[in-house]
Amino acid sequence: MSYREKIIQKLQDRRSENSFRTLVVREGLVDFFSNDYLGFARNKELHRAILDKDAAYNLEVSNGSTGSRLLSGNSTLAEQTEAYLAGFFQTEKALLFNSGYNANVGVLSALPQKGDTILYDELIHASLKDGARLSFADRISFRHNDLNDFEKKIQRAKGNIFVVVESIYSMDGDQAPLKEIIQLSKSFNACIIVDEAHSTGTCGEHGQGLVLAEGLQKDVDIRIHTFGKAMGIHGACVAAEKIVIDYLINFSRSFIYTTAFSPHSFFSVQAAFEKLYHSQSIINALNKNIQLFSEGLKEYDAYIPSTSSIQVLKLGGNDRVKDLAGTIQQQGFDVRPILSPTVKKGEERLRFCIHAFNTEAQVNELLRCIKKHL
Repeated sequence: MSYREKIIQKLQDRRSENSFRTLVVREGLVDFFSNDYLGFARNKELHRAILDKDAAYNLEVSNGSTGSRLLSGNSTLAEQTEAYLAGFFQTEKALLFNSGYNANVGVLSALPQKGDTILYDELIHASLKDGARLSFADRISFRHNDLNDFEKKIQRAKGNIFVVVESIYSMDGDQAPLKEIIQLSKSFNACIIVDEAHSTGTCGEHGQGLVLAEGLQKDVDIRIHTFGKAMGIHGACVAAEKIVIDYLINFSRSFIYTTAFSPHSFFSVQAAFEKLYHSQSIINALNKNIQLFSEGLKEYDAYIPSTSSIQVLKLGGNDRVKDLAGTIQQQGFDVRPILSPTVKKGEERLRFCIHAFNTEAQVNELLRCIKKHL
């Protein structure tokens, strides 16, 4: 069978399973799906602040970075931005990556070595799993948030152990039991890596993430903060001690072999985090909407309890969730189904993202629509 015949067959399989993906533009619907939790991606004040920073700098090279950080792409602006992030996240050093995907792949592919073990929650993001595959370490998964299974699996680990979890999981919206995982991990001298993609900007007094909100920053070795969710911009950073950052600069291929941020991206990071530091009222509005929505769904067995922006009804079946999503979209709400193979068969779901900018009336109307058609 030729490669064309193989890919045609695989596409046909996707269509037969009702899981074929296409790029769709939907306009005019109320946003209950995007990762723009705080509304920063659409915030005009933030947009002006980014432009003001750009105008204030008299840069000889202003449109692009001209190369990777280790060649021509480094600058005072880059190092100032990383120093600011290190202070914000209360860590010794921070290193910028072009995306959360790049950061996750860069960390997991570089740090664990042959003979080591990566022990990870089964529901970590695909980028973390991809990074783990690129390393030469052994890989062991444990059942989602299951401390008993975690303890059994860590006893099987060999070499240096790297424990990988998310602070808030992207598909279920629930939190990792960080304190318990840290306690168990430390008894095995494991390196703890926490992906804070969905807690950056939403957890803690200033949105510094769940690790800081729970006062665990001294117990977690590496934190990965993504900017493409609540921060409303692009990029990511790794927060860790200097020796780890130095190692990534020397051995992380997704950092070494990629073009650096443009100046505009550095300005965006600075402006977004400066705004976040003074956005407690926006975070409070988000939490109010989350509580309202979760209270409205808690009576359903399909609801996965969550205090995060990610709210889920696990319904099962691609056909069922696609039909219900389509019905809700017809009522004016941008809600998308999550299908297998993105999640396991039988765990297909409707995934709602709650935002600070959603009004109380919009949340209540969406709840009425769900209850009417569920």
